[in-house]
Amino acid sequence: MELVDRLLVERFVPENQELRELVHAHKQYEDDISALTARSWLSQGDKQQLRILKKYKLRGRDRIEQILRGYRSQVGHT
Repeated sequence: MELVDRLLVERFVPENQELRELVHAHKQYEDDISALTARSWLSQGDKQQLRILKKYKLRGRDRIEQILRGYRSQVGHT
């Protein structure tokens, strides 16, 4: 995430519950993905879980980006 995006997140997380929840979930997905990829061996179930987590993380990141685009346009017009 770029610095500008991080600053927007820090600025608007306190007032935007959806953004706050998305950022929290994104961090949790990152942690879960890291835990799975750190294993030396993955079962088929683990591999499937990893794919699901990556999809959820990407969907959340897309929604975060969509919210930030709205804030960028607000900040740019003030």
